[in-house]
Amino acid sequence: MEYFQVELPDKQEREYDIREYGAVAGGIQSNSEAIRRAIDAAYEDGGGKVVVPEGIWRSGPIELKSHIELHLEQGAVLVFSKSKEENTLYLSDFEGMPSIRAKSPIYADHASHVSITGKGIIDGGGDLWRPVKQGKLTKKEWEELMKKSQYTVQGGGGLIWMPSKTFYDGWMANAEGRLDSSDINGAEAYWDYFRPVMIRLYHCDHVLIEDITSQNSPAWNIHPFFCEHVTIRRVNVVNPYYAQNGDGLDVESCRYVEITDSRFDVGDDAICLKAGKGAIARKTKAPTEYVRIKNCTVLHGHGGFVVGSEMSRGVRHVEATDCTFLGTDVGIRFKSAYGRGGGVEDITLDRIQMMGIKKEAIIFSMGYILDKEKRQTVPETIVEEDIPYFRDITMRHITCLGAEIGLKAEGLLFEDRLKQHTIDNITLSDAMIVCGQDTELCNAGRITMEHVEFVRNGE
Repeated sequence: MEYFQVELPDKQEREYDIREYGAVAGGIQSNSEAIRRAIDAAYEDGGGKVVVPEGIWRSGPIELKSHIELHLEQGAVLVFSKSKEENTLYLSDFEGMPSIRAKSPIYADHASHVSITGKGIIDGGGDLWRPVKQGKLTKKEWEELMKKSQYTVQGGGGLIWMPSKTFYDGWMANAEGRLDSSDINGAEAYWDYFRPVMIRLYHCDHVLIEDITSQNSPAWNIHPFFCEHVTIRRVNVVNPYYAQNGDGLDVESCRYVEITDSRFDVGDDAICLKAGKGAIARKTKAPTEYVRIKNCTVLHGHGGFVVGSEMSRGVRHVEATDCTFLGTDVGIRFKSAYGRGGGVEDITLDRIQMMGIKKEAIIFSMGYILDKEKRQTVPETIVEEDIPYFRDITMRHITCLGAEIGLKAEGLLFEDRLKQHTIDNITLSDAMIVCGQDTELCNAGRITMEHVEFVRNGE
């Protein structure tokens, strides 16, 4: 991969303490207006540092503007309320598709030189928004949750708890096909069903997120989307292990990104690269590209390093080095499905350590959303643009101490209707993987293994 440089935002030294604009600590009073006034004052002066001092500060959604640095000092806790009045609905994007969402706790649209810094804590109040699967809790935890709300539905693996009646009504309306994804007025009756991502940065450039702890998000935690020159360093991203859609970081259709020295302990995928979903996404030529990931640690999570399943605009020119994944469901995860299209290529992973991986140490899956019985087949009539590809992927110096399967690859089955493999030119070298099963390969092309040792668990 060719060398690239990620540019940092310009910073202004002027400081704007939110207390000077009426903010009151203690976690009771809403400080939405005071923080807005501080940001507006800094913006009108050409930019500056909006300071959140030590203390607990409650707020509604905060909009960042160009040349604004939101700085949380050591001991500062910025906690977000759940409010129909402030978390208004709008047409946004989620999981790669246009979608109604509630306004995010922290957001910026078409802003330049935006920073979120400091050693304070941002808490999204996500426990007030998220559904919870019974199977992920102990009996006592489930009983405590049921004291907060009695609304449940039957899911694939058992009961799912709903945080409110409006959320329950939205869930049922969606299940019954009564939700119109473009009708915001009709969605108002189910407003909290449309959980927001925590930090949403849309069409921004020169972004810095540094040193903060970002926790308890309603849905995804940090989501830069159509951004350029994004630096994320020394952040601590935390969600409960049972957090539904509790991704740590979702970088979607961004260019020039650097993620370093950060820690993730979340309820879904940890460090995830995305690029939209399906034919709608492919109309916009905006791949995720030129991404550098280094010195990151992942604890709980569905996957440590993840690409997909939304990858329709393409993901390429990515390097991940010196990372450690401890106890994740999967270590290195590439996922997509027929219908998504797009290509994942020129990816390098080097010096990755894993331990206690519950399922696959490394997986390439093209059957992410297909029925289990038909997960590698496609329709009789192939649409070329709907075919996704994983290719030119290099993994070296990989160590995994404990996994169910070492390397799994399941491509799409075309029955000789297509000459190319959907998974091809994958190289694994200088690796030692302790696992129950070495490999499980199906409908894959060239997978080269050099100096790879698979050791059976317990041997």
